[in-house]
Amino acid sequence: MRNHTLKLPILSALLLLALLMPVLPWPARAQQSARQQEPPQGTIRVGVNMVNIYATVRDKDKRITTGLAKEDFQIFEDGQPQTIDSFAREVNLPLTFGMLIDTSGSQRRVLPIEQDAADRFLGRVLHPKDLAFVFSFDLNVDLLSDFTGERRELMAAINRSRINAPNSPPMVQGPVAQRPTGTKMYDAIYLACTEKLASEAGRKALILLTDAMDFGSEYTLEYALETAQRTDTVIHVIGIADYGFYGGFGFGSGYSGEGYARKLAEQTGGRSIFVNNEKNLEKAFDQISEELRTQYVLGYYPTNHSKDGKFRKIEIKLTKSDGKVLARKGYYAPRQ
Repeated sequence: MRNHTLKLPILSALLLLALLMPVLPWPARAQQSARQQEPPQGTIRVGVNMVNIYATVRDKDKRITTGLAKEDFQIFEDGQPQTIDSFAREVNLPLTFGMLIDTSGSQRRVLPIEQDAADRFLGRVLHPKDLAFVFSFDLNVDLLSDFTGERRELMAAINRSRINAPNSPPMVQGPVAQRPTGTKMYDAIYLACTEKLASEAGRKALILLTDAMDFGSEYTLEYALETAQRTDTVIHVIGIADYGFYGGFGFGSGYSGEGYARKLAEQTGGRSIFVNNEKNLEKAFDQISEELRTQYVLGYYPTNHSKDGKFRKIEIKLTKSDGKVLARKGYYAPRQ
């Protein structure tokens, strides 16, 4: 009997508590529910993707600026100020990049220069833990080397590249000259971004050695740019052109490769440099190597939460400096 008399008050209290639970005041139940559903520490803005931007800053004398802090930057998306949620200064972050070699008919006399430039560029840029691949583009787009960190393998692939030009002459009789065909540069950019870089994380870049004239691509310049922006890929163009080739086919001063190269680079945060002598080639290597290796990484959660797939313009300003920021001009929002 002693045991039963000891358990009865406890049992009665439990039953009374169970009966009273449904009539507890609503705020008390809400607070208890909130505590149970509170997310773990560090979980922020669920469902909103952070936008990451790799930026290089040069001063008025075009020297790399390395000592800036988060407070020195301002980010605007479609004109609206954004809060910088993450910031880092990166010098030796691993790099994933592709080298795209123009092997069309217009490069017949300059292909050896392209191959030599590619070798020296790899010697300057390729670091341990980096990965690179090689495409050639002409009538087709060909993978010459898949991802590897071995400079020897990459150079063997580059040296296997050969000119592949149409058999038919690029000009017809009559007052209107037919443009050359078989330079699928935009297709090469699209394939490199979608098939090689889309699934990669971190810093990604394409290095184009070309005269930047495209003929025959299925994709347009705008679509190639969109693909690069959607995969967070920076495009650098080392322009090597045989201007005599285009003059010989009636282009003359109408050659416009430099304009296309500039658009590809500027919109993705890269640089286009056309070289016509040894000094300019070394300068191009130095500038691109510096910009690939010395960057600020800025991250923010957009105030515009719409998942409409539209292009958002990005502008980065410096608060205390008159330097120039080199970064991509925008990104595409995710789709619902």
